[in-house]
Amino acid sequence: MRFRSHSPLFLATVASIWLTGFSGARPLAAQTPAAGKPQPDVLILIDDERLVGHLDHADATSVYFKSDLLGDVKADWSKVKELHAQGQYAVLGKGVQLRPHANVSNVPQGTLNATAQTITITPSAGAPQTVPVAQAAQVLEETTFQKEVSPPPVPFTHAWTGAITAGGTLVEATQQTVSFTGAVHLVRAIPVEADFPPDNRTIFDFSGTEGHVTQPGTPEIKTEIAHADAERDQYFTQSGVYAFAEVAADHNFSQGLTLQQNYGGGIGWTAIRQPNETLDLKGSVDYERQQFTTGPNQDLIGSNFAESFLRKLKNGITFTEQLTVMPAWNVTNAWTATGSAAVNMPVYKNLTFTLGVLDSFLNNPPPTFKKNSFTATTGLTYTVK
Repeated sequence: MRFRSHSPLFLATVASIWLTGFSGARPLAAQTPAAGKPQPDVLILIDDERLVGHLDHADATSVYFKSDLLGDVKADWSKVKELHAQGQYAVLGKGVQLRPHANVSNVPQGTLNATAQTITITPSAGAPQTVPVAQAAQVLEETTFQKEVSPPPVPFTHAWTGAITAGGTLVEATQQTVSFTGAVHLVRAIPVEADFPPDNRTIFDFSGTEGHVTQPGTPEIKTEIAHADAERDQYFTQSGVYAFAEVAADHNFSQGLTLQQNYGGGIGWTAIRQPNETLDLKGSVDYERQQFTTGPNQDLIGSNFAESFLRKLKNGITFTEQLTVMPAWNVTNAWTATGSAAVNMPVYKNLTFTLGVLDSFLNNPPPTFKKNSFTATTGLTYTVK
């Protein structure tokens, strides 16, 4: 009997079929997409460029899309041909105030499809609803929307942001100089997201400078400057108007001020509230108690007019500035003012290098003391996030 020879291609085909049979067709199953895997969102631009990824949020002018290939993308609605989102979204029209426990029955919620002119929301039950793009103040994911409407309680120890700064100087020579400067600035703003109208805010500040210079045969020269304050804000409306209560304490050995206490409250306005910029203006009525190392103490009824500004620049650099004027109405010459500014430049992770200045003016110090006190500081700052 003669055995007929076969080509190598024939033998390879037979071997492949034989191996597939023993593997239980698992290679084919491995190529099948996993059942139930969510489909990506799709953004199609007017030039037919197609981006696949996830719709983060949108407003009346722009779409913020996380592309799988390009990362975060911001596209003007005028450049959008189609937008198809698979998840659940809520569309807030202009003039809608989104606050905790608000009635949101009239807010369209469901899956989203859109063009440059119209957003269509299809709920799980009921007819689709359309919203003109120009009238859509915010387009939010359903989970984000629900957290704002029904926010979980935030413990008081959570959601704090701010900075802790420290610096010092040591000189060992004929003169011995030791000085230390430190500052703490903490803010707890609820809600945390800048996209939502603010509800309340807690602020705590402390700054201090302490030092002394000693030299044989010469009296010791001492520097002591300290400031601490706390403030609680409660917002009224989406426009940024709030009521606040405040307490502050100051000590300045260089101006003969043993202790100055302030207690008061008033009205403030967050004129600018953006992720990279904030501006606050406020005024209050205060009770003020001044105690001096020499001379009579004073009880004053006055006011506190203040502004504070923060700006986040490129490369992680931040600039902060504050100005406060405190007139006294019952003793008009007993007015005070403070101004400060600081620049923080990133060094490594949460550490930044800080350059700061603080100017304090006391119009009625004891005799022989100057009215003005100026401090310039440098140091390392740890950013609290």
